[in-house]
Amino acid sequence: MRVLPPSEPPFTVRRPSERTFHGDTFTDDYEWLRTKEDPEVVAHLEAQNAWTLDRQAHLAPLRQTLFDEIKGRTLETDLSVPARDGDWWYYARTVEGQQYPIHARYPVAGPDDWTPRVLEPGRPVPGEQIMLDQNAQAEGHEFFALGSLDVSDDGTRLLYATDTAGDERYTLRVRDLATGEDLRDEVRDTAPGAMFTPDGEHVFYLTVDDAWRPWRVWRHRLGTPGSDDVLVFEEPDERYWVGVGLSRSKKYLQIELGSKVTSESWLLESDDPTGEFRVVWPRREGVEYTVEHAVLPTSLVGPVGTRASTGSTASTASTASTSDVLLILHNKDALNFELVASPVPAPSGTVTPEAAAVVVPHDPEVRLEGVSASERYLVLYYRRGAISRSAVLSLVEPGATGGTGAGPVGWDFQEISFGQPLESVGAGVGVWEQPNLKVGYTSFVTPSSLYLYDVASGERTLLKQQPVLGGYDAGDYDQRREWAVAEDGTRVPVSLVWRKDKVRFDALPGSTGGDSPAGEAPAEPAPLLLYGYGAYEYSIDPYFSVSRLSLLDRGVVFAVAHVRGGGEMGRSWYDDGKLAAKRNTFTDFVACGRHLVATGWTASDRMVADGGSAGGLLVGAATNLAPDLFTGVLAGVPFVDALTSMLDPTLPLTVTERDEWGDPLHDPDVYAYMRSYTPYENVADDASRYPQVLATTSFNDTRVLYVEPAKWVARLQAAGAPAMLKIEMSAGHGGVSGRYSAWEQVAFEQAWILDVLGLADR
Repeated sequence: MRVLPPSEPPFTVRRPSERTFHGDTFTDDYEWLRTKEDPEVVAHLEAQNAWTLDRQAHLAPLRQTLFDEIKGRTLETDLSVPARDGDWWYYARTVEGQQYPIHARYPVAGPDDWTPRVLEPGRPVPGEQIMLDQNAQAEGHEFFALGSLDVSDDGTRLLYATDTAGDERYTLRVRDLATGEDLRDEVRDTAPGAMFTPDGEHVFYLTVDDAWRPWRVWRHRLGTPGSDDVLVFEEPDERYWVGVGLSRSKKYLQIELGSKVTSESWLLESDDPTGEFRVVWPRREGVEYTVEHAVLPTSLVGPVGTRASTGSTASTASTASTSDVLLILHNKDALNFELVASPVPAPSGTVTPEAAAVVVPHDPEVRLEGVSASERYLVLYYRRGAISRSAVLSLVEPGATGGTGAGPVGWDFQEISFGQPLESVGAGVGVWEQPNLKVGYTSFVTPSSLYLYDVASGERTLLKQQPVLGGYDAGDYDQRREWAVAEDGTRVPVSLVWRKDKVRFDALPGSTGGDSPAGEAPAEPAPLLLYGYGAYEYSIDPYFSVSRLSLLDRGVVFAVAHVRGGGEMGRSWYDDGKLAAKRNTFTDFVACGRHLVATGWTASDRMVADGGSAGGLLVGAATNLAPDLFTGVLAGVPFVDALTSMLDPTLPLTVTERDEWGDPLHDPDVYAYMRSYTPYENVADDASRYPQVLATTSFNDTRVLYVEPAKWVARLQAAGAPAMLKIEMSAGHGGVSGRYSAWEQVAFEQAWILDVLGLADR
């Protein structure tokens, strides 16, 4: 006879503390849970975790089934498509039974070897050299993550950085690839993104401040003690994060820094790594820009030095046919950004983008997102109609085999599309001299696919499609976009995907029935999972998921609410969902849920809301606004105590986040506005009619501290809401590490979703 777990959660002691700002006093009963080192806090979290696991014990068989389904659909021993750099083809492979990838390479056949081999999973790769086995590195650790991975230009050394705690502080090491032994060079507490200089003698890396902000760039010379490392750049303004990289041409080292609304770039010739970086365009508050070095036909941009620049001469002399330029994507007086081309400024000069040649002008319907340059082509990334897109511009005559001097074809970007109404297409530019493109394509029903794209002819050759074992047929599933109407009249896109034989549609006159006629809703409400994020201009584009099939095959419709605060509809879509307009994000999500109910897709007792991090704030706020709209809420590492965090500038991310949420510490209006929507502070006194809530978090999360969901769940439980907390004691913001552990986590969440939807027996 099964012993039932206790029906009541562990009691959370109330220890009231008062917080007073701008004349408002808030009594916080659970702030004491913030003391991470307190054994009582740890014991309480472990008790909450144990109670959750006990309450979910009856779902253990379903969790195992779901895990087996994910595992059974996944080709566990597999390889990525090799990518060439220098004299080697690089790839990663996985082995059945192992949690982490193995990074390896094999030598190129010759200078014209630009087509990767077709590698057979499980079969030896001729000439293979294993550079780094993450499984060996992770041995003995509950958590493992890789933060940096780079190979020196001459192919002799590997740079890598690892985190074994989940706090995103990485230890940097250098390996001799000839011997497989690590050198004495080791740097602790670095941020991700370390890199070699082209000479292979120096390493540039980043360190973080007490608020976890990458703010310093260091230069390390191989073979010297860390105490000799040189501080190259420091950004004291706490709003800015710093990054370091290398232009694809490998001609320039780049330091990039940015707040949520302002950015700045610095350059240094890579053949002078000990030299001084110089600013490209001095920062202007509210102006964002990115820089890409390109070598273009002079007929496209004119001779170097003819465009406006504050420097008297350019740093690179032009040849008869090509010019060194900087492609600058910026938003000064261009809400959705414009692309300009400017000469590389002299060491004493800077760029004036407003006076540079406009390559792609601003378009209120098109959000420009990036540009990549190679020796032979440019790729433009942009967003139109809530869909991400890529377009390519050849820099040589069709059929020409020479470099950029072979003749231009004009600024005529050609869009790459696979003809689907919901699709994600991304053209990947490889190394500088690579003659062709790799194009990634996926949708809600199409497994991730990688094509070799001939820029001159437009011909596509499939290199690899994500294997889905068990006889997956994309024709069994369908996807579609609907539009909800927000409370202010704004139309909000909603994407849906489902299994055709699980959702029946009424046939239109003249149709055969069974499939989903445009504009028609299901004949009866279906169980539905509604996902949302809505922050930082991050867009949720169509993507395929193996694990999602387990839900779809049980009749669950998966929907994405593309709410304001994201970037799906351009920069204004983001601006209308942050700061003093943040409430739009929450009401948009509620509007999407109500639209799906009103149009017959689902019903309130058949719909679960899902969101993580800032999306956890979203679903938490939506629950307070419309507690009867959902039957369940899944909140992953949720930012639900946002006001408390934003009032404390010593916490990680607080100062840098002020451009996203506002500054409630110094601005009473911002304080009052955030106070009105923060999920933790707005839980109803009687939350007994709230949906079931499962909040997941990690003890070592440095982005959204564990205390936020811990306090939120405690307050929900005290108010009578059916809420549970699941916490990983050895993980970070991304959850557990290792693919099998990740699948177990997904299976746990899916089993809970299915149970809430009444589908646990399917």
